Amino acid sequence: MNNIVLCGFMGCGKSTVGKNIARKSGRKFLDMDSYIEQKAGMTVSEIFEKYGEEKFRDMEHDACVELAELEGLVIASGGGAFTFKRNVEAFKGKDKIVFLDVPLGIIKNRLKNDTTRPLLQRPDRDRVMKDLYNNRYPIYHAAADIVIKGQNTPLKTAFAIIDAVNGTDVAEKPHKNA
Repeated sequence: MNNIVLCGFMGCGKSTVGKNIARKSGRKFLDMDSYIEQKAGMTVSEIFEKYGEEKFRDMEHDACVELAELEGLVIASGGGAFTFKRNVEAFKGKDKIVFLDVPLGIIKNRLKNDTTRPLLQRPDRDRVMKDLYNNRYPIYHAAADIVIKGQNTPLKTAFAIIDAVNGTDVAEKPHKNA
């Protein structure tokens, strides 16, 4: 049983939807950032602070390679993981990469009270989110084998992904950038 690897912007629902997919499909859920934190013995923020982003990205790539060798997982990737071609290539061809396509307006609403993401703790938060979203959207889309709109409930989105992965439904067309 190949893996289902979820990609998309922060707040798109990768972890929530992923847990639902795992529960309904008999797979094991794994959050890539948590996997990295467990291996490193420190949080992603601590890794960034102590070693810098480049070291974190190397650790993230190692995690992609390791996880691609396993089977039967639902993997919630980090928001930046699939902006690196080497990470996409680790999964491509064997596992199903699913892009959770959620408009920026919905993501902003979901994250409006978020205090855990350093990127969002800035006065120019809206501009930063828009620029990052517009930059990453085509990258996620190009990496994906399947594109699913993530605007439904997490359970309905999970079932749409299960159907698409099993070939019982055609993935929806993506929306235009918000």
